[in-house]
Amino acid sequence: MSVNGKVIAVCISERKGTQKTEVPEIRLVPDWGIENDAHAGKWHRQVSLLALEKIEAFREKGADVDFGAFGENIIVEGFDLRSLPVGTRFRIGDALLELTQIGKECHSHCAIYHQVGDCIMPREGVFTVVLEGGVVKAGDEIELIEADPARPFTAAWITLSDKGAKGEREDKSGPLIGKMLTEAGYNIVEEILIPDEPDLLKAQLIRLADQRQVNVIITTGGTGFALRDRTPEATQEVCDRMAPGIAEAIRAYSITKTPRGMLSRGVAGIRRQTLIINLPGSPKAVGECMEYLLTSLDHGLEMLLGRSGECARR
Repeated sequence: MSVNGKVIAVCISERKGTQKTEVPEIRLVPDWGIENDAHAGKWHRQVSLLALEKIEAFREKGADVDFGAFGENIIVEGFDLRSLPVGTRFRIGDALLELTQIGKECHSHCAIYHQVGDCIMPREGVFTVVLEGGVVKAGDEIELIEADPARPFTAAWITLSDKGAKGEREDKSGPLIGKMLTEAGYNIVEEILIPDEPDLLKAQLIRLADQRQVNVIITTGGTGFALRDRTPEATQEVCDRMAPGIAEAIRAYSITKTPRGMLSRGVAGIRRQTLIINLPGSPKAVGECMEYLLTSLDHGLEMLLGRSGECARR
């Protein structure tokens, strides 16, 4: 199924954090973004989109803002962008964009926020990557293409390690998770290494689940008895529902390898449609747990996403 909309304006800026300037046309470059735009690069937020309706609603409050004021690249008409799932695609002439993130976290307020005290981009904007290049200009038709339900599951891993975050210890557990998931057909969208700080972990879990809509997040580290091992508590705080069977099964399996498996406090839970699973910190334990986990992970995600009736996706 596809739906059509329209490009209202296109904008670029030479520096991040500044208002963008409306231009006659933009050139999209595959796996890069917009030529001469500050946000172009090999990452997941190459091109930003914002709905005309949201800008007009903001203007009705008395704010005099031009196109590009919120840092948006393409102003569109005809779509409720925030309601679209990650994976949705936009065909504009020869160009093809894929939605990768809904909204964003705002660490340092942009120019428009400092001027009027608010910015709608973190709430209403969406971000895309360029799959196919082309020229885009005002008046172009946009074909919205629904996300393919048979696309590979997306995944992210997070390593919790004070020493690893300081560069004092090589992280072998996170990359091992990524390697095993990739070999199983998963698409790794982010790899994160942070210290054992619960607030940092919660922020990353919320961002990955809510904005990037990652299907599964696997953490490693911070599940033991040490005072700074707070991964399970942070995970529980962000989950809507817990999945105790996963954590119980991992522990039971670990105990067959070593009696110390009983000392792991890892949990598993669900936030929206994202499954979050805690694994121990050692590479050996991670390898063993992942091998066991992968036997049932696909089926669990299919049920979570309401796709259990579909055939194998990879």
